[in-house]
Amino acid sequence: MHDFVEWFRQAAPYIHAFRGRTFVIALGGEVVRDGKFATLTHDINLLTSLGVRLVVVHGARPQIDARMAEKGLEPQYLHGLRVTDAETLTCVIQAVGQVRVEIESWLSMGLANSPMANADIRVSAGNFITAQPMGVRDGIDLQYTGEVRKVDTTAIRYRLDDGEMVLLSTLGYSTTGEVFNVPLEDVATKTAIALRADKMLFLFGQDGVVDLKGELLNELTALEAEQFLAEHPDANEDIRLYLPCAIRAVRQGVARAHLISHHVDGSLLMELFTHDGIGTMISRDALENLREASIDDVGKLIALIEPLEEQGVLVKRGRELIEREIHRYSVLEHDGKIIGCVAMHPFPDSNMAEMACLVVHPDYRDENRGEELLKHIEQRARQQGIRQLFVLTTRTAHWFLERGFVQATVDALPMEKKELYNYQRRSKVFIRQIGKSGS
Repeated sequence: MHDFVEWFRQAAPYIHAFRGRTFVIALGGEVVRDGKFATLTHDINLLTSLGVRLVVVHGARPQIDARMAEKGLEPQYLHGLRVTDAETLTCVIQAVGQVRVEIESWLSMGLANSPMANADIRVSAGNFITAQPMGVRDGIDLQYTGEVRKVDTTAIRYRLDDGEMVLLSTLGYSTTGEVFNVPLEDVATKTAIALRADKMLFLFGQDGVVDLKGELLNELTALEAEQFLAEHPDANEDIRLYLPCAIRAVRQGVARAHLISHHVDGSLLMELFTHDGIGTMISRDALENLREASIDDVGKLIALIEPLEEQGVLVKRGRELIEREIHRYSVLEHDGKIIGCVAMHPFPDSNMAEMACLVVHPDYRDENRGEELLKHIEQRARQQGIRQLFVLTTRTAHWFLERGFVQATVDALPMEKKELYNYQRRSKVFIRQIGKSGS
C-alpha cells in the first residue's frame, strides 16, 4: 500500500501537466489480434478521464495478411511498403473495418466493477486524412499504396474540443474519390505534426531503443537518435522504421515522441507517469536545462528542499526568505521538473562567496549532477571576480573534500557570515580556491 501511495504522489505532477494535452497513440493490428487492446482500453479510459485529448491511429497488417491468405493472394512488399493492387485494396478495406469495429466495441464497454465502469468514451472516426498515391518507386508501381497529403486538423480539433476520442485508420481518401492504403507511421507522424501534439507514442514489438550492451536508452535527443541509426545500420527493423518518424516529429513541433512495447501490460501508463518510463523518449533538444531561478520556481524549490530540512541536512528557509533571495538561486530542470538547485551568496568585501542549498533530487543523484551545479556556481563566482568559495555542512564533508575543498575554521569566514554562524548547529567550514582558468 505504501508503494502505491508513493507512486501516486510521484505521478501527481504528470497528471496535472497532461490535462488538456493532445497525445497521438499509434498501434499496429497485432495489438488487436493478440487481445492486448482489451487491457489497453483501460489505460486509454484512464487518460481520457484525466483530461488528455487522444488521437488513436491503428494499423491492420496481420488482419490484411489473413484476408489475403483466405483469397489465396501473396503479399508483396517494397522496402517494407505493401504493394496494394485492386484485390489487395479490397482486403485492406475489409481488414481495417474489422479492426475499427473491434476497437470501438472495446471502447464502448462499461461493465460494473471493472476499469471501464462508468466510462463515457465517445469515438469519432471519419475521412480526416487526404491521401495521394506514392506512385512508382524503384520501377515498381505501388498502385493504391498512398501517403498523407493533408490532415484535417480543424475537424479533428473540433471533435477533441467536444470531448471525443478521434480514431484514425490507415485508409486515406483522395480528392478524386479514391481510397489509398497509407502506412501507419505516416498517418501517425503527419497527424502529430499537423496537430502540434504534445506527445506521439508508438506501441510496437520492442522495449525501445537498445544499445550494444542490451541496455535500454530511456532518453535520446533527435541528434543522438540520428547518430544511433548511423552507427547501428543493423538495428531492429521496427527501430529503423519508427525512430526516424520520432526524429522527424520532434523536429517539426511535436514536444515528445515515445517508443514503447505493446507486450508489457500497462506500458503506456508506466511510460507516462513514472520518472524513467519504460521505453525510449525522443526530444528535439536535451531534456536537462540549468538556468537561473525565477519567482515562479519558489513552490517547486520548497518541495525539493523540505525533505532535507526535515532531516536536519539543510537549515530551514521560509518561503519569504527564498522569495527575497530567489535571484541567488539556480535550478536544474529535467523535462520541466526541477531536480536540483544551488544558491550563491557573495561577500565582495572579502572576495568570497558562499555556496548554499546544494540539492539534487534522490532519483537523479547518480549522474554527477551535484558536480554540475558546483561548476555552475564556480563559473558565476569567477565572473564576479571572486576567488574563494566556501560551504557550511554537517553531513556531506567528504563530498566537498573529494572536490578540492579544504576544511577551515569559522575565523576564515567573512565577518558578516561569522557573526551569523550557528554554534549550536556546529557546521563544518570548507573553502576552495577558484583560479582564473577554473582550476
